[in-house]
Amino acid sequence: MKTIIAALITTALLSPAAQAADRDGAFEVASLQTATEKTGWLQILSQGKQAKTKTAKKDINQSPVPRELVAFNENVAPGTVIVDNSDRRLYHVLGNGVAMQYGVSVGRDGFIWTGTNTVSRKAEWPTWNPPAEMRVREARKGHILPVTMKGGIDNPLGARAMYLGSTIYRIHGTNQPSSIGKAMSSGCIRMANEDVEHLYANVMIGTKVIVRD
Repeated sequence: MKTIIAALITTALLSPAAQAADRDGAFEVASLQTATEKTGWLQILSQGKQAKTKTAKKDINQSPVPRELVAFNENVAPGTVIVDNSDRRLYHVLGNGVAMQYGVSVGRDGFIWTGTNTVSRKAEWPTWNPPAEMRVREARKGHILPVTMKGGIDNPLGARAMYLGSTIYRIHGTNQPSSIGKAMSSGCIRMANEDVEHLYANVMIGTKVIVRD
């Protein structure tokens, strides 16, 4: 998709409401505490692929794929979230022909899915409760997952989570930003912590989410 210069979009394309939100800081990044990069359970669930980083203290919350405003002319209602599995991108449709684009990690082979749902719940620094089938699957590989894990920088769900309907899937943060732009998850949509905080602040419960090929 053709990238539009953010300054021109803000002044010429965004709706008055969106411009007001931008002036009020709705599209600004919430700050996160930096920490030494840790992969932990997420590295296991990503098939043991080690994150590579040169500046771990900064990169743990940052995406290798910068978010940006892009042209988006599909006929969907403003506010809709679209996840494109093939491009490994998430689009938050703002209206007036633009969307905020984020890099994401999607389901790996055998775990990718498509469908439409809504955001049913939001949580900050969410608790991780691995599904029973995941614990069984990982136990066969010699990885004993916890039944529950409190939220925090070591938690695979990262800083924020948006739950999709009554499914086991979520849009959530990650402490392994090297997975962004790849197909490495068990079906959830991973975002870097700074990006998931940004989206979380601009998405309401009831928001429509479309996951497509």
